[in-house]
Amino acid sequence: MTLSMPGIAARTAAPGTAVPFTPTSPLVQATRNTSGRVAFPDGFLWGAATAAYQVEGAGSEDGRLDSIWDVFARVPGAVHHGDDGMVACDHYHRYHEDVALMKSLHLDTYRFSTSWARVVPDGRTVNHKGIDFYSRLVDELLGADIMPWLTLYHWDLPQALEEAGGWPARDTAYRFADYAEVMADALADRVPVWTTLNEPWCSAFLGYTAGVHAPGRTSPELGLAAAHHLMLGHGLAVETLRERAPQASLGITLNFTVSDPVDPDSPADVDAARRDDGMFNRIFLDPVLRGAYPQDILVDVAHLGLAELIRPGDLELISTPIDVLGVNYYNGGAVSATPEAAAGAQDGTAGPDGVREHDDSAPARETRSPNPVPEGVYPHSRGLPTTDMGWEVQPEGLTRLLVRIQEDYTGPRGTALFVTENGAAYPDVVEQDGTVDDPDRIAFLDAHLRALKDAIDAGADVRGYFAWSLMDNFEWALGYSKRFGLTRVDYETQERTVKSSGRWYADVARDNAVPARG
Repeated sequence: MTLSMPGIAARTAAPGTAVPFTPTSPLVQATRNTSGRVAFPDGFLWGAATAAYQVEGAGSEDGRLDSIWDVFARVPGAVHHGDDGMVACDHYHRYHEDVALMKSLHLDTYRFSTSWARVVPDGRTVNHKGIDFYSRLVDELLGADIMPWLTLYHWDLPQALEEAGGWPARDTAYRFADYAEVMADALADRVPVWTTLNEPWCSAFLGYTAGVHAPGRTSPELGLAAAHHLMLGHGLAVETLRERAPQASLGITLNFTVSDPVDPDSPADVDAARRDDGMFNRIFLDPVLRGAYPQDILVDVAHLGLAELIRPGDLELISTPIDVLGVNYYNGGAVSATPEAAAGAQDGTAGPDGVREHDDSAPARETRSPNPVPEGVYPHSRGLPTTDMGWEVQPEGLTRLLVRIQEDYTGPRGTALFVTENGAAYPDVVEQDGTVDDPDRIAFLDAHLRALKDAIDAGADVRGYFAWSLMDNFEWALGYSKRFGLTRVDYETQERTVKSSGRWYADVARDNAVPARG
């Protein structure tokens, strides 16, 4: 299956040049997709997503060795209540049941990640038992007429490679290409879509600069080095996969925010939004899709050594053509050059993994902003409703984001867009009869799907949507304290219960349409 096709012609800068940041304003006009039934284009793909460490469990079975998350979870205070992914949702043993669950939800496709620590546990030696698990999972999906969508890296770097330098070390990018080769040789005959990396912003800046994610390091320089080598690894992996899976659709998934200046008439606030957008969005978008780092960001981080890491040929590799860009969107943000006066202003991280909560009973740990150059960039609340993560609900940001990416990046290249993660955590309540009614999550999904259709109507070539997540799971540094799933997981019994949102989403997937609001 190949998903690439001619893109929509759009106004854009020439390839190889940076796209300047131009602030936009939140959409305020109602659209025709506000409340009625909203049908999606024929062939639109409906899916759900998970990640290996968050759901698989079997942490020490069949040759799997420690990843950076296993080690990080043992650090006092690193993960809420000391939780870890050793059992998680036990998907490793229950994948038959879970694929049947996907089938009952009418999913067209399932986006999952393979565990590098399970397949190449020491970073160099292939573990065939690990490969066999993914081969069985792929066969189970195909037997259920569900398309496998494979992500090679969702943050579970083998600890052995971290001890050799981790992503700040250039050699890790080459080890990643070796891992891609192993997986392609095993599964390229059955997997039509491959994603190299999931959210390199989180891997680089939450893991190596903020210290709130594995491996818990707190260096702006190391975060930038990790970012560059993650993207180099992406380019090398695409090159490898293209050789071994010429018919496959290849891509990367990035997490995005929409950076708005608090005062659009303030040059200082506009510059804060420029910097926020640059360090979150353009630092990955521009190298991958334009073959160049944004010049303004190179200036902003000139003292941190990024330019010295870029070798001849790196950007050509990083910008190796891709077929698919995955877009992960949870919320946008308003930023200013001055702090918010209200107490308890949030730390400005965005996406599902910008941790804003900590276990107050745990030992204190050193953390810092994930932005390597955070001075003069302050988040402000808009007073919008928030999810259980404290993130403001801003569906119109998804419309603006998709249209911008289409016009400035993907459209002229014929690169298809997919929303590869979107969802919300809420404090679900189990009723006496065991059901879970979660109207807030339904409202969140409904609003964002309508915003997605607005973007399609405006010309964005978006071809599918993946809800995050198929089921409740290990939410990284927040452990099991937050639930994003369409399906509730009882972590003591491993019983799965489809929530009201899961039943609602199943109807959407079956009908290829969002129903009219009641």
